[in-house]
Amino acid sequence: MTHRYFPHTPEDIEAMLATCGVKSLDDLYSDVPEQLLLGREYNLPEEMSEKEVRDFFKALASGNKALTCFAGAGYYDHYTPAVVPAILSRSEFLTAYTPYQPEISQGTLQYIFEYQSMMASLTGLDVSNASMYDGATATAEAMMMMVAAARKRNRVLVSSTLLPQVMDVVKTYASYHGITLDIIPEFDGVTSIDDLKSMLAADVAGVILPTPNKYGILEDFSGVADAIHANKSLLAMNCVASALGVIKTPGEWGADIAAGDAQSLGMPLNFGGPYLGFLCCKKALIRKLPGRIVGATVDEAGQRSFVLTLQAREQHIRREKATSNICSNQGLMSLFVSVYLSLLGPAGLKEVNDVSCKGARYLAAKLVSTGKVKLTFGDRPFLNEFAVTTEFDTATLMERCLECGILPGVALDDHTMLIAVTEMRTRAEIDRLIEIVTTL
Repeated sequence: MTHRYFPHTPEDIEAMLATCGVKSLDDLYSDVPEQLLLGREYNLPEEMSEKEVRDFFKALASGNKALTCFAGAGYYDHYTPAVVPAILSRSEFLTAYTPYQPEISQGTLQYIFEYQSMMASLTGLDVSNASMYDGATATAEAMMMMVAAARKRNRVLVSSTLLPQVMDVVKTYASYHGITLDIIPEFDGVTSIDDLKSMLAADVAGVILPTPNKYGILEDFSGVADAIHANKSLLAMNCVASALGVIKTPGEWGADIAAGDAQSLGMPLNFGGPYLGFLCCKKALIRKLPGRIVGATVDEAGQRSFVLTLQAREQHIRREKATSNICSNQGLMSLFVSVYLSLLGPAGLKEVNDVSCKGARYLAAKLVSTGKVKLTFGDRPFLNEFAVTTEFDTATLMERCLECGILPGVALDDHTMLIAVTEMRTRAEIDRLIEIVTTL
C-alpha cells in the first residue's frame, strides 16, 4: 500500500492499467495537450498538526483584501440578512444532497416547492425547475429547450447585449449540440430590433434577449414577442433576478422562458460562487424543462405533502427524449433564495432596488458633474448599473481606487467603465469614489 488513504496497491494499479490497455498512469493523460500538463511535482508541504493546518490556511486567507465593491456585470454585492446563513448552517440542510428517495425528504421537497413558487411569481411565468448551476448554464439550457421544442429548427438568435460570460457559455453549448447561433447587432447600447425582425426566418427556433443588458440598460422590447411568435419561434430572456422585483418581468414582455443567475438575491460574492441558476417557463414547455419539478399534493391521511412531479432527464426517461443531462440541483442555494425572498417579500425586494437605484443615480449625476466623465449611452434607462466614458485611462482609475480599498467597477475598455451600486454602498463610500475621480 503506497499511502494509508490510497487503498490501491501497486499490483491493483498494474491490473487496472492492463485492463485499460496502457502501461502507466501518465499514459492516461496522453490526449491532454502538453502545455496543459503541470510538468512538475505538486507543491505540497510536509504533514502538519491540526493547529498548523489552521494557521496555514488562515495565512492564505489573509491575502484576500476586502474591497468596497462597485463592480457588477451580472454579480452584485447585496446584503445577506443574518437569518439566512443561520438557517443554512443547520446540519439537516447543510449536509443534504439530491434526494434519491425524494418523497422521504419532505423538508427538502417543501423548500424546493417554495423556491419554485417564488421564482415563477418573480419571473411572471408558470413553472420553475428546482434550480441550475449558474445563470450562464441556465441560459444555455434555455437555448436547448427552444431547439427541442421547435424540433426541425436549429438556429437561435442572441442579442449582442447579452453578458459576455453568458454569451461564451451559450456558444460552447451550441457548438456541441449542432445549434447555429446568429448574433443580433446592437445600436447605441441596445438590441437592434429592426435587425432582429429581419433575421427571423423559418429555421429560427428562438431568440435570447437580456433584461437588464450587459451595460445595465433596461431595453424596450415592446412588440418583440409578437413578432417572434408570429414566426413560430420562442423568446427566452436572460435576467438579473433581484431586478425582477421592480422591472417588467419576462412574463409581461411575452417571453416563453426566463433564465439567469439568482446570486443577486442576497448571495455573497464569495470570490465567484457558489451561485444559483434559475430557469422558468410557460406550462406548455414543462416537458422540455431540464432537472426536476416538485409538486404539492395530499397523503392518505389528507395532510399536505410534496412529491417529485416531473423529472425530464435521462436517468428517468429514454435518453434520446431527454432535453438535458442535468441531474443535480443547487439545493442549498435554492434554500438560500427561499429564505431570502420569504424574509424580504415583495415590499422588501422593492426597497432593496429603490435604495440601489437612488444610489446609482446619485453617483452617475455626481460623476458627470466632475466634467471628467460622461454617461456612455446618454439618457438610456438603467436601474442600478451604468456605463461611463472617461477622459482618463480606466487603468489609472482602477489603480488609484485599489490603493484606497475600492473596486470602482468593471473596465470595458481603456476609457469605458461599468459601475454598479447596491444597497450595500453608503453615501460616504459613493462620495469617496467621486472624490477620487475628481483628483484624476
